Amino acid sequence: MAQRAGIVVKVALGSLAVGIVVLALKGFAAWATGSIALYSDALESVVNVVTAIVALIAVRLSARPADASLPYGYYKAEYFSAVIIGIFIAVAAIMIFREAYLGFVSPRGFRLDPVGVAVSVAASILNAGWAYWLIRLGRREKSPALSADGRHLATDVVSTAGVLLGVVLAAATGWTQLDAVLAALVGVTILWSGWQLIRQSVIGLMDVAVEPRTLTLIREVISANAEGAIEAHDIRTRQAGKMMFIEFHLVVHGAMSVEAAHAICDRIEAKLREAVEAAQITIHVEPENKAKHSGIVVL
Repeated sequence: MAQRAGIVVKVALGSLAVGIVVLALKGFAAWATGSIALYSDALESVVNVVTAIVALIAVRLSARPADASLPYGYYKAEYFSAVIIGIFIAVAAIMIFREAYLGFVSPRGFRLDPVGVAVSVAASILNAGWAYWLIRLGRREKSPALSADGRHLATDVVSTAGVLLGVVLAAATGWTQLDAVLAALVGVTILWSGWQLIRQSVIGLMDVAVEPRTLTLIREVISANAEGAIEAHDIRTRQAGKMMFIEFHLVVHGAMSVEAAHAICDRIEAKLREAVEAAQITIHVEPENKAKHSGIVVL
């Protein structure tokens, strides 16, 4: 767990560094061209820097061990960070809509500066590479904060590509209002991205169960290692960031000693941790008269 936390924190620091560099590059591109669309794109990069800071705080907090005040750990901190990121994205979208509106009603010219465009392309390439790495690592480490940051950056790459294409078309056709329209489209894109982040984070905060495939694996592990018990029922799971919580009732013979029942529980817990890595397991042992003849029947 400590090694995983160290990796995630280092990546979060990397996100902050990349965000600052990309913001500087896009800010220069907006200044060099005078384009509202590229200015909106740079404004989105401000959000990227803020979200990187929030993600860094969240992953550091989620790595803290459980204590008396939070006995189940700080894992859900990353879900809260994703909600905060979504809110910042929404605020950026409102600011972009304002600039787009002003640019549409009072069009102003811009110049297709080759250096500015090239710098914006370079920033997008850097963003694309980092977004791919973040999403991949976020899935592997089950980090909602890193995954959210990566998906937002991926959306940023797509919107920047559209903006650059539109800016070139606007310069070629002389329709300067297209620049403002593109800025509004950037706002819509990141607003949708923010909504998706908030939605997924709220689901995580609601103690969503593990995926059906993982639940099937859990049931198979219990069945294969519960020899000596009668059945396991009322299996419940929930996912909180990296940590998975598993609890169920294990029915054993009434005459079985506490030591023997405990040995079965230890065996099941060890195999479950091998199968699903970070897991907190609670097993409630019951006598045979509590059997429901459902769930996982061992005998």
